[in-house]
Amino acid sequence: MFDLDRWQEIFSSIRSNVLRTVLSGFTVALGLFIFIVLFGIGTGLQNAFTEGFTRDAQNLISIYTGKTTLAYKGLQSDRKITMNNDDYDFLVNTDKENVGYATPRYSSSLMIKYGKESGNYQVNGADPQEQFTENRKMLEGRYLSPMDLERKQNVAVIGRMVQRDLIKNGSPVGKELDINGTMFKIVGVFSDDGGDSDERHITVPITTLQQMKKGSDTVSTIFIAYNDKLTPAAAIKYGDELKDKLKSRKSVSPDDENGVRVWNNAKNMNDTFMFMAVITAIVTFIGLGTLLAGIIGISNIMVYIVKERTKEIGVRKAIGAKPGSIVALIVQESVVITVISGFVGVGIGVLALNLIGDNLEEYFIKSPSVGWGTIIMAFIALVLSGLIAGFVPAYRASKIKPIEALRTE
Repeated sequence: MFDLDRWQEIFSSIRSNVLRTVLSGFTVALGLFIFIVLFGIGTGLQNAFTEGFTRDAQNLISIYTGKTTLAYKGLQSDRKITMNNDDYDFLVNTDKENVGYATPRYSSSLMIKYGKESGNYQVNGADPQEQFTENRKMLEGRYLSPMDLERKQNVAVIGRMVQRDLIKNGSPVGKELDINGTMFKIVGVFSDDGGDSDERHITVPITTLQQMKKGSDTVSTIFIAYNDKLTPAAAIKYGDELKDKLKSRKSVSPDDENGVRVWNNAKNMNDTFMFMAVITAIVTFIGLGTLLAGIIGISNIMVYIVKERTKEIGVRKAIGAKPGSIVALIVQESVVITVISGFVGVGIGVLALNLIGDNLEEYFIKSPSVGWGTIIMAFIALVLSGLIAGFVPAYRASKIKPIEALRTE
């Protein structure tokens, strides 16, 4: 391996057979290039679909109510089902170990004024954990605190677009908004991946908003972010159990699909995981096929190389070269060409993915990339294939008698 004369022979052989070397290396480089780009695009598809479910918490269950469509237990249909604080406590405490974050929400469209500016905005009464169920990021100030709810404070957290619409200059934190005739102090500004519509929301303590509505304990929506340790199947089952328990509590028929409605992101995530599994399988199949084609190409070229060098091998054996040294020379040359070409293929593949970047985002391919672990494994596979591809024909050639090798045309 560290024989200087052998290395000189290898590089001399490469220089004197440029076409042969290029053909050998091209197969390796192309195989790795295609493999990396394919896997990178597969990762880009996964990134795009995953991002599509991160507007709110990915593990979110949303519970709503409406009007019943079926009579049940002596009660007529077309009843309006309303949730309250006790219903929220009941659902959250039913299986506390399955709950990550949770918040009730009481929503109302109200007139908001700041100075000469005004407009109707959705005001949500919620608790501090809404920040996590909505996956909101604070730009300034803070979100609600437990003390805000306990004291029924007149404080508000506003979306970025509310700030842009109403408060033109300076930081809004510490300023006051007129919400339906009641002054609220702004304590924070948030951004939301849901877009401009979600950033035109205002959040206040639910206890404060319920008090403004004549002491109502009404809850419009219940958000429960289930424990992220639950599998999609277990999360779907948990969501169905919440739905059944609330229906039973509110005397809604089990067959009524409108009285109590549950939107469970686990169902979407389960479909996404299945889709991603199919995409990954397809990309893996094509990528492995590409690597296999590269391995076969290397093998074919090495057979040609050894056949071309049969006379040279005969001369070496005639002057006393041992079969082992001949095999080692050819195998080492094969590995050198494979390694150099592999680096070229990896470099071009990674460069191509970097150039693609987010340019294909409109085709649902976002930030395509390949982990170095995958690249190294593919690289090792090709190097080993180059070693084997060189060894088999070289070993056969080393067994040829010198006189037969010299007679080869």
